[in-house]
Amino acid sequence: MAPPLCRLYLITPPRLDDLAAFGHVLAQALDGGDVAALQIRLKDAPDDVVGAACDVLMPIAHARDVAVILNDRPDLAARFGCDGVHVGQEDASYGEARRLVGRDRMVGVTCHDSRHLAMEAAEAGADYVAFGAFFPTTTKETTARPEPEILTIWQETMETPCVAIGGVKPENARVLAAAGADFLAVSAGVWGHAEGPAAAVKALNAEIAAGLAERALP
Repeated sequence: MAPPLCRLYLITPPRLDDLAAFGHVLAQALDGGDVAALQIRLKDAPDDVVGAACDVLMPIAHARDVAVILNDRPDLAARFGCDGVHVGQEDASYGEARRLVGRDRMVGVTCHDSRHLAMEAAEAGADYVAFGAFFPTTTKETTARPEPEILTIWQETMETPCVAIGGVKPENARVLAAAGADFLAVSAGVWGHAEGPAAAVKALNAEIAAGLAERALP
């Protein structure tokens, strides 16, 4: 049986006013340690701004074998050649997202603190479900505050990967990795880290490894 894994899933800052400068920052972050995916999350940005971000950031991510997921917009994820799309409960439905992006791209679904919503998404065919926010976050408004136990229950009962999101940073990553998260989604915890994004990625990977070691204990 393969050992349990947990990997980083980075989310861009909500605004990217200088794409070229952020591209350099992103490259440094991705070179700081293992990262599975990058979500381009530019809420309410015009389509051309989203497209420009995809044009600049996707080659940087793909050169490092990092998948690129677009937030909210399955139509644009298909148009711009992203690896997948992430939809919330107020966005396109899973079925609509799948229809737009096809079978070869990933579709992830926000499920807040609801195992019921997560089971519906998983049974429909979602590639992953996201629970959160586990901790206070300034990146987006949140009302749900699940306990890490939801990750443990999910890991024990379902095969669809789960993402833990919301206020994740090096100081609290270990408990989520230990609880059963397959991915930790991080935004401000990387881009706002005092020692820089590369140091944040390195620290997060160290805490993930520690959490996985705890998970493996009998």
